[in-house]
Amino acid sequence: MRGVFVDANESLAVIFERLAKPGDPEVRIHRDPDITPEQYPEVLDGAAIAIVDHTALPTEIAKECAGLKHVVFLGTGARSYMNPEELAELGIEVHLIKGYGDTAVAEAAIALMWAAARGIAEMDREMRAGNWLREDGMQLTGKTLGLIGFGGIAAEVARIALGSGMRVIAWNRTPKTYPGVQFVSLEKLLADSHVVSLHLLLNDETRGFLSRDRIAAMRPGMILVNTARAAVVDEAAMIDALKSGHIRHAGLDVFNTEPLPGDHPLTKLRNVTLSAHSAFRTPEASENLIEASLQHCRRIVKG
Repeated sequence: MRGVFVDANESLAVIFERLAKPGDPEVRIHRDPDITPEQYPEVLDGAAIAIVDHTALPTEIAKECAGLKHVVFLGTGARSYMNPEELAELGIEVHLIKGYGDTAVAEAAIALMWAAARGIAEMDREMRAGNWLREDGMQLTGKTLGLIGFGGIAAEVARIALGSGMRVIAWNRTPKTYPGVQFVSLEKLLADSHVVSLHLLLNDETRGFLSRDRIAAMRPGMILVNTARAAVVDEAAMIDALKSGHIRHAGLDVFNTEPLPGDHPLTKLRNVTLSAHSAFRTPEASENLIEASLQHCRRIVKG
């Protein structure tokens, strides 16, 4: 049973080659991260396993991929790139990788929170333009951090935030416990939190979860951090709240359109700190990711 890593960038390709072991399933690495969905049939060339980093796989294209039976998606957000249920109807199973970058993403969320609280990105921009910008920041020690969704990443955010002297509260769709974290209703979290960090998977239930009404229910002058998926937030409502100051600052790593267009409204706002969907990008996380993809391939071949 053959596999193809269809859209490998050079760094992931090198890690894959280093971690592969003698006797592993045959996996060809296609060193081109910029393939289009239409290239899948040619790139796969009849392979049964597709390892996918970021290239969308529309169902209609999957129908043209003779022999394809498994997609190993490098992450948890496959729904942003393909429809797993429709692929299952074609006999194609989608495998996800969880937990590989919990610490990396959590550290990025914390970094965005601190950068937002102190206006670091804006000061940097202004100083490069010759302006000596000095404004009061938000001191986070003693402030309340609200976590919406509580999986592995949120648990790591809680660990770091508790260590820095913040009060941490959380809401999750199913009951959870974590040392030092108080689980509360969503209404209380929105009203009490000086910082809200989003940690929801994207599905039909969570799409648009942070609605205009829920944004309005937030504490005025709060900070919003999103390292999850952009579509869990009503983007237009968030932009309106940023313009009015109801949201003091947003730290965003994910966007509805990626790469983010240079003329997008978010790029015009002073009180937004942007990162290029890179929260998970550390060498440690990449090694975890590739090792997990190899484990999937080994299990698939063994049946």
